[in-house]
Amino acid sequence: MELSSKGHFPLQLPGHHLAWQKLGAVPSTLLIPLAARARGASLFPQLDPHDVCANEVLEALHTNVQTYLNDWMTVLNVLWRTQAIKRMGLDFFGRHPNSQGVNLGAGLSNYFQWFDNGRNRWLDADLPEVMTLRQLIFHVLPPHCRHQTLNIARPGWWRRLKLPRGKRGRPVLLICEGVLMYLKPTQVHAVLQEISDNAPPGSEFVFDFISPVGIGTACLHPSVKDTGAEFMWGMRHVPQFVQTFPGLEMLEQRSVSEAYGMACCLTELLTAPFTGGPLYGLIRLGTAPA
Repeated sequence: MELSSKGHFPLQLPGHHLAWQKLGAVPSTLLIPLAARARGASLFPQLDPHDVCANEVLEALHTNVQTYLNDWMTVLNVLWRTQAIKRMGLDFFGRHPNSQGVNLGAGLSNYFQWFDNGRNRWLDADLPEVMTLRQLIFHVLPPHCRHQTLNIARPGWWRRLKLPRGKRGRPVLLICEGVLMYLKPTQVHAVLQEISDNAPPGSEFVFDFISPVGIGTACLHPSVKDTGAEFMWGMRHVPQFVQTFPGLEMLEQRSVSEAYGMACCLTELLTAPFTGGPLYGLIRLGTAPA
């Protein structure tokens, strides 16, 4: 089976079941966004990401994902997030068509199917056990796309990924979805410091976050509770948090409440003094232009 469209990779599946069984708690959550992007349009057609790759991968895996689809709120959150990241990424590459993009904690996602313009480059990075599975599935990559193992919790990953650095480097787009909330606060700070210290001018970092009220509540999350993963980091008062990293500035903040309608947005506004901000949201940070 092959995917021939731009940004799509040929699929190969021998041995994927064994690799799947070796996934740890947090890596095993990769099936949640995959299921939402592949099947979620049946619930929310207005947010259909048209993710051809996710459909192909899910069909090839022969995995029952109905449990994830029953968690309609998470499906909605993932589709909203995907739509927002697609817009941000297309905007970035519209301004920097020859630049590098990176998905930190890529799982089985394929954002490059939407961002590939024939001139930019892309890197999908994740933990070794995830990349073993990913390489079994996406066994042939186009010349301008590569895979690399990564432990984002270990400082020094920017150099290990061989990303552009310094004032003369081309801007880099970094995406990190469904990852940071599973890290310890000190690890999250180290990730942002790594970007602040290394990213060339004009680079952007897009990531999702939860409110601190969600810390320790994974057992209540319908899609996460059986994975063994736990929510360990949340962010309140986003502007103050971003100010602790002098090399970064907030370009955009969005809340998932916008996907639920005006009543939810109003409720979020009224409860903000207690929650510190959105229960779930998306941030786009940038480094100062050259």
